[in-house]
Amino acid sequence: MTEQSAPAPTPAGTPASGRITGIGRLLVVVYAILALGATGRSVFQLATKFDEAPVAYSLSAVAAVVYIVATVALVLSRRGAARLAWITIGFELAGVLVVGLWSVLDPALFAHPTVWSYFGVGYLFIPLVLPVLGLMWLAGQRKRERTAA
Repeated sequence: MTEQSAPAPTPAGTPASGRITGIGRLLVVVYAILALGATGRSVFQLATKFDEAPVAYSLSAVAAVVYIVATVALVLSRRGAARLAWITIGFELAGVLVVGLWSVLDPALFAHPTVWSYFGVGYLFIPLVLPVLGLMWLAGQRKRERTAA
């Protein structure tokens, strides 16, 4: 019978490479889907209809970049990845709230929808709920890492 060695410790503040399980894995999948959808949509809008709604389509491109960075930050286990995830997802939540409110107050500016307009109504409000869940999951990860240390 062979002995199993204990997993190597990770540097302080760096999550173990197997951290993406359960809800975390679901978050990564949803972020990846939104990254693909928002990127495809914004590239098409910017390339074919930019002059119709430059603010709305530029904001869609910003959302796409945020989803890409958030997905990568959640997957990485390198030092600083968790901090990048906190920053990106926090920015995402602020963006959804600001753009959502802005689209309600000035609907003419958002005659063409963005990912975040009207708080993500075109995406079943997933853009509004996802960063809240993401930040809650990151807080839980941070607590588990501190408890384990």
